[in-house]
Amino acid sequence: MKPVMIIRMSSILLALAIAAAADEPAPKAIPVLPALPVQQNDPEANIARIARGILGPKGGNRLFYFPTRDEPATPATWGFNYENVHFNSADGTPLHGWFIPARGARAAGTIIFSHGNTGSVGHHLGFVMWLVEAGYHVLIYDYRGFGKSGGIVSRRGMVDDVKAAFSYTRRRADVDPRRLVSYGHSMGGAKSVAALGEAAPVDGLRAVVVDASFASYQTMARIMGGRIAASLVTDELAPEKLIRKLSPIPLLIVHGTLDEIVPVSQGRLLYKAAGQPKTLFEVKAGRHGNALYRDHGAYRKRMLKWLSNAVPEA
Repeated sequence: MKPVMIIRMSSILLALAIAAAADEPAPKAIPVLPALPVQQNDPEANIARIARGILGPKGGNRLFYFPTRDEPATPATWGFNYENVHFNSADGTPLHGWFIPARGARAAGTIIFSHGNTGSVGHHLGFVMWLVEAGYHVLIYDYRGFGKSGGIVSRRGMVDDVKAAFSYTRRRADVDPRRLVSYGHSMGGAKSVAALGEAAPVDGLRAVVVDASFASYQTMARIMGGRIAASLVTDELAPEKLIRKLSPIPLLIVHGTLDEIVPVSQGRLLYKAAGQPKTLFEVKAGRHGNALYRDHGAYRKRMLKWLSNAVPEA
């Protein structure tokens, strides 16, 4: 194989490795060239210099995201009423989401759900519909560059989008602004921790749930792509740097022991970095997207009990 082709293919593999670190679905096996394992751990190798030249000093940051503009399902597909909602982020970027009212006479609280890095809101309904059935209002929304939201994907912008989702929810007449819950899966957990940590204290926030998320962008890039990948990514707004600021808001970290995307060690690091009160659910044999569904929903029941203790009754 010609050297230029090796460099080109290796750069592509590195980009895929960084991207695969972030979220569902599980990446397919990537063929590794014989020279790549050594080169991907040498930040001064030709591949590293070329990659930095193409992507820029922070260029690897954008490889964490896989937005789509499709709508594979809506809450109506599941038989639920919902409202299309529109609000703006701090810089004016228009955002879109769905407000799904709780089933039952009165809502136990309102959950703002921040989804993972793949697809759009229609791909992530399975994470929240059971909470609607359990009596919670849910706002599920798309970050900039995802789904029907405007703008271009960026780490800083997406963190600001989380804050905007909370501001919008708090203003709704049908929401009790004193009983808000943040629930983030994978990348959504990282974004929500950063946003709420920056904004702390957050009016009305009563509980934070982080499911299958990670502590550090650079660590995830290194796990999947070696030292070169880590050198293309910054740890700006990394959740491990901001999670302690959530205290004294109750924090629940959920992580499957067999998570194939984000190692359970990342969940443990987040737990270690957090202040009290905090709870860790390590779900035996849980994977990246199914920890709360294991054992016939045993951990969903535990999460609902935890929420009932964290969110006061009206």
